[in-house]
Amino acid sequence: MNKLGFGFLRLPRKGRTESGDIDWKELESMVDEFLSGGGRYFDTAYTYLDGLSEEAFKRTVADRYPRDAYEIADKLPSWLVRSPEECEKYFEEQCTRCGVQWFDVYLIHWLNRENYRIARKNDEFHFLKKIKADGRAGKIGFSYHGDATLLEEILKTHPEVEVVQLQINYLDWESPAMEARKCYEVAAEYGKEIVVMEPVKGGILAKLPERAEAVLKGYAPGESAASWAIRFAQSQKHVNIVLSGMSDMEQMSDNMRATEPLTDEERALLTKVCRILNEEKTIPCTACGYCAGHCPMSIPVPEYFRIYNEYLRYPDEDWKIKPVYESVAEKRSRASDCIACHICERNCPQGIKIAEWMKKIAGGLEEMV
Repeated sequence: MNKLGFGFLRLPRKGRTESGDIDWKELESMVDEFLSGGGRYFDTAYTYLDGLSEEAFKRTVADRYPRDAYEIADKLPSWLVRSPEECEKYFEEQCTRCGVQWFDVYLIHWLNRENYRIARKNDEFHFLKKIKADGRAGKIGFSYHGDATLLEEILKTHPEVEVVQLQINYLDWESPAMEARKCYEVAAEYGKEIVVMEPVKGGILAKLPERAEAVLKGYAPGESAASWAIRFAQSQKHVNIVLSGMSDMEQMSDNMRATEPLTDEERALLTKVCRILNEEKTIPCTACGYCAGHCPMSIPVPEYFRIYNEYLRYPDEDWKIKPVYESVAEKRSRASDCIACHICERNCPQGIKIAEWMKKIAGGLEEMV
């Protein structure tokens, strides 16, 4: 069974750059391919792509297909809500943006300890129950970036929750920081539907270091690194949907083929890949963009992390990497412009010490000769 869902956090861009305009023709073709191939589940959020994600869904899905042809999940931006009354305002705006009157799944977005406090203060769980009761939401729940202990606390307190969206991938599975397996087990124990986000960890597991890629290619030369990550998530018994943000038709086709459950031998290979990746001193950024949207200096943090990771992997190729950094820095703020306000760090689901990395990036990329 193919559990693939179409995540609208990452979309095809003209020029294949993160800052390029959406390639509408390519996106429409991908939506058509997804639906004709048996896919139904789309995922968006109020803050994805600064609101453009919801509008992109309307333009490419809602305006082109009947309502019963798809399922759409959206999320209340819990940290932006200032009063219980604002929940309704955001919901209505999201319905308009998406071109729908109701959502199949509606979640409180990005619960962690701080955002859970905000959600309780503003009666956001009560709002979920209200829109479910009046038929404006099919199922309700939350997306989650926290530890297993807090997750269990939330599920005990809110038995009305039906869906939990978790970051699950083979690199985070046994990570003491991310607790992916523990969170999965808690959600399964409470009988919740599990939607997986970041199965490829923001592309990290799609572009492996040569030594790690060789492990997988030696076993299955024709399979992409991303397909292994998708299959890992699809192989978990209690997972209902595996979201993937896809940037072109090739990625779409590859992900839709990745349905075979992993064998024990293949799981052992992924364990070996994890050991190799954990030896790498790279930044575990998933390029979600939550940090950049809150930066008072408008530093393109994910782009600089991507560039610096290349530098960390291939230090002898600094002469190639510095011009890439400079081409971005000339148009945007530089890493050295960071004022260490730490606002970005409070908004990073991965818990990355961004200010510290900005110092390292400035010291490495800006001072290379």
